[in-house]
Amino acid sequence: MAAGFDDSDFVERDFPTSAPAASRPPNRSELDAKVVDAQQKLAELRRTQEELERERATVEESRRRFNEYQTGREELLHELTRGLGLIEETELAARRDAEQMAKSITGLRDALDKVQALQDSRWSQDNWKVELTRALTTLENARMEWNTARLKWPVLTAAPTTTTGAVSSGNQTNAILPGDLGFWKLCRYGLAFTWPIVLLGLLIFLTLLFRR
Repeated sequence: MAAGFDDSDFVERDFPTSAPAASRPPNRSELDAKVVDAQQKLAELRRTQEELERERATVEESRRRFNEYQTGREELLHELTRGLGLIEETELAARRDAEQMAKSITGLRDALDKVQALQDSRWSQDNWKVELTRALTTLENARMEWNTARLKWPVLTAAPTTTTGAVSSGNQTNAILPGDLGFWKLCRYGLAFTWPIVLLGLLIFLTLLFRR
């Protein structure tokens, strides 16, 4: 029995049954629609670009401010730490100076009280040598206290000094030089300094003369 066939069995499946219709060119309305669509897409892209630009500017401003924050923080940490250390060191040195100054004040005041307490009018004939020794010791201790304070505190270098202190320190600005005196003044000063020797020589001469 022969197999049955229909018309579809004789149609080639790989080839279309008819040729495709030729593509027609777009009309004006279609072109206008495409132009409008392209303009809309371009405007959308521009809006997107503007938004991205604003977002980029915001991010850059945030990055700049964050960098400013980090730089300022590190700078202030360094400066404040350094400044605090310097201030604390200065305060500690000032405190030590204040303590030393208080000790100097106490020493100078004690020396002043002891010098003011010296009263040679109260010395008697029996104890004046002992009192003189004590007084010289007191003056020497007071002078040492004064010189120590002057070495510690430069403000005391402007304080007026005594005649003895000026001579001992080599300050002879007000000293009278021999060239500033006249001949007769030099003679008088020489006689004033040598009259004990002259008198002694005269006595020896008279004694020898009388013995002869």
